[in-house]
Amino acid sequence: MAPATVVLVVILQVGFIIRALLRAGLSPSARLAWVTIISALPGVGIAAYFLFGEIRLARAGRERMREVRHKLLAAQRASPQSMILHTGAARPAFAAGQATSQFPPVRGNRLTLLVEGDEMMQDVFDAIAAARDHVHVLFYIWLPDDTGTRMAQGLMDAARRGVTCRVLVDDHGARRLIRSNLWQLMGAAGVALERAAPVGNPFISMLFQRIDLRNHRKIIVVDNRLSWIGSRNCADAAFAIKPRFAPWVDILVRLEGPVVQQQQAVFLHDWMTHHAEDLSHMLRTPIPPAPQDPQGKVTAQVIASGPDDIYTTPSDALRAIIYAATEGLMLTTPYYVPDPALHTAICSAAERGVQVDLIVPARNDSAIVGAASESLYPDLLRAGVRIHLFEPGLIHSKIATVDGQFGMIGTANLDHRSFDLNYENSLLFQCPDFTACLDARQRSYIARATTIDRADVAGWSIIRRLRNNILALASPLL
Repeated sequence: MAPATVVLVVILQVGFIIRALLRAGLSPSARLAWVTIISALPGVGIAAYFLFGEIRLARAGRERMREVRHKLLAAQRASPQSMILHTGAARPAFAAGQATSQFPPVRGNRLTLLVEGDEMMQDVFDAIAAARDHVHVLFYIWLPDDTGTRMAQGLMDAARRGVTCRVLVDDHGARRLIRSNLWQLMGAAGVALERAAPVGNPFISMLFQRIDLRNHRKIIVVDNRLSWIGSRNCADAAFAIKPRFAPWVDILVRLEGPVVQQQQAVFLHDWMTHHAEDLSHMLRTPIPPAPQDPQGKVTAQVIASGPDDIYTTPSDALRAIIYAATEGLMLTTPYYVPDPALHTAICSAAERGVQVDLIVPARNDSAIVGAASESLYPDLLRAGVRIHLFEPGLIHSKIATVDGQFGMIGTANLDHRSFDLNYENSLLFQCPDFTACLDARQRSYIARATTIDRADVAGWSIIRRLRNNILALASPLL
C-alpha cells in the first residue's frame, strides 16, 4: 500500500473513531464496539460505520414525519377520548410509554387472545368481510402464500363493495408480495397501496440514508372499532422463506375500546409520512369503551417507537415493569440480545427472589443472534433465571408479564434492533384476567421446551463458548 494511501486510511480511521465517540444517543458499549471494529479492521470498519453506524434518515423524510406527528397529536388532543393517569405498580411503566410515543394509558378496553396457529388470522378475515367504512393494514412481512392471498382477496372484496382499504407494507420485508401479481391485483381492485421505507436502488440509497431501518410494525384497524396487535406477519406459520425453522409460533390479540384510536394514530402516522393524504380527522371521532365484562376493563397504552427518537424506547417501559416485579416475570422472545440495562434488570429480578422464566427458540433463524444470546445464558442462570428452549419450531411471540397483573406484547424483540433501529408498536396493559391468559399461553410454550441449567452450559465445548463470546462483542450493534 502506497504511503499516501496509508496516511489517508489513518486519517479516516481517526476521524470515524472521533465521530463514533461524539455521536449522541450511543451507549458506551456500542461506542466501544465501533471503536474496536474501526481500529482492528480499518477498511471494513470505516465502511461498516458509514453504512450502519449512524441513524441517517433523509432530511425530507424526517421533516415530513415531524410535521405529520404534530398534526396527529393536535387531532388527538381535540378528541374527547377518556384517559387516565394510572396509579399503582404499573404507573412508572405507563409514564415511560407515554414519554416514548405521547399516548396516555386509557381504560375501558377489551383484549382477546386469539388461538395459536394459522387459525388466528380467521378473526381478521371475518372482520374485514364485515367492514363498512375502512380497513387499514400495515405489515413488515407479507408473503403471497395462503394467508397472504386470503388477506389480499378479503381487501379486494371489501374495496369492490365500497370500503376504503389502505395497505402499507415495508418495502424490504414485503418485497415478495410487491413483486407478485397480488400487488397489482389489489391496486386494480381499488385498494390504496404504499411502501414504507422504500429502498429503490440500494447502492444509491445507502449513500444518503441507512437502508436497514425497517418498519417492523403489524397493525390492522377496521372501521376505527377493531384492531389487532402482536408478532404475526401476514404469512403462513410454515413461513416459506425460512421453512426449516417452521412453524413460526406467534401471538395475535384483538383490541376493542379507546386504545384502538392509538393503533389508528400509528398507522396514520406511517401512511401520511409516505402519502399526501391528510387523514388526521379520523382521530377526532371518539371510540366508545368496550363492554364491561372482565375482559373489557383493561387499561392499555400503545407504545410506538422508531429510529427518529433515539432517547426513549420500549426498553424504558419494559425495564419499569421488570423492576416492579415482586413475584413472577415471564418473558418470551425469539431474539435475546438486550442492552446492558435491560439484561441487568432481568438478572436483578431473579436475584431478589422473583421467579423469572425466559422462553427462547432452541434453534434461532439467525446464527449470529443465537450465539450472542447464548453468551448471556451463564449470567442469567447464575442469577436464577430459568431458561426454556422452545423446540417445535421458532417461537416468534414477544410477551412480557409481571406478577399476574400487567405486561407488554407487540412487535419488539428483546434486542437492539427493535429498540433502536426498527419502527415498532407494542401494547402495555394492566388486567389480571388478560395477564392470566398470556401466562397460560407462555406455560404452554414451556411445556414444549427444554429447560437448561448451569451444568448444561458448563458442558458446552470451548469452541462453542469462544464463538459465542466473540460474536457477543458485536451484540451492541445487532
